[in-house]
Amino acid sequence: MSFVLAHLSDLHLPPLPPARPGELLGKRLLSWLSWHTKRKAVHRPEVLAALLADLAEQAPDHLAVTGDLVNLSLPAEFEAAAVFLAALGPPERVGLVPGNHDRLVRLDWEQSWKLWAPWLAGDGAPSEDFEAFPTLRRRGPLALVGLSTAVPTPPTFASGRLGEAQLERLDGLLARLATQGERVVILLHHSPLPGHNKARKHLSDAAALRALLARHGAALVLHGHDHRFVEGGLPGPAGAIPVLGVPSATALAWHGRPAAHYHLLAFDGGDSVELKVRGYDPAAGRFVARDSRTLALPGALR
Repeated sequence: MSFVLAHLSDLHLPPLPPARPGELLGKRLLSWLSWHTKRKAVHRPEVLAALLADLAEQAPDHLAVTGDLVNLSLPAEFEAAAVFLAALGPPERVGLVPGNHDRLVRLDWEQSWKLWAPWLAGDGAPSEDFEAFPTLRRRGPLALVGLSTAVPTPPTFASGRLGEAQLERLDGLLARLATQGERVVILLHHSPLPGHNKARKHLSDAAALRALLARHGAALVLHGHDHRFVEGGLPGPAGAIPVLGVPSATALAWHGRPAAHYHLLAFDGGDSVELKVRGYDPAAGRFVARDSRTLALPGALR
């Protein structure tokens, strides 16, 4: 029987809660203006409702959310997103890695990610601070490795960084998983593909991540951030590692970006995965099947 992993990203949960004037300083003000001038017309509550209904109907075995759950990193947003996560599913069925909007500015742990800790944490490793990554969750035939690329950045920047300490921990984790022949799926917000984004939106230490993957390997890399479809590959010791990016899961089509989509990935233990693409149909007001195909995987790590 197949194990089905749902991949969704960039929910930018609507609606935006009220903010006190003192909370709208610096970069938050720019994001607040962006929300009220364009984003609130794009990320729609009715699309979010249709997403939840379709996920309930499709009933995947596990859901992986690759960041940007919120918009301004307001305390009220973290509280509302925690309620949403509980409705989406228990931590055993739902895992989360953060995006740049989830750490838009410097945050207090107690009022922010601590509220999401059960969904951020790895197996048997409670998430107690911003440095809890990489995480490891074993679900079905998969070893899900979660990375955080979310760091505060200057105004107009949406870049990400893993940092030396996280990369060092990841090196050790991937080495251990390789000796166990695990089928590793990497989850992160920013794309690791070379030349994929301009500097203000890129993953600054993507080259270091690519070097680790070339040495240790992985079966698949899943990311968000771009609000569009991304399909590429990275060198690995057992063959090319597929890299898939997914559009926002709550958006209407705008500025050349597609309407909301998410992916269903069915793993049956072989060296391939069945990819099903679900997309929002505005006329029908629901998600429908958009595409289906088989992707080759480089195989379990050896």
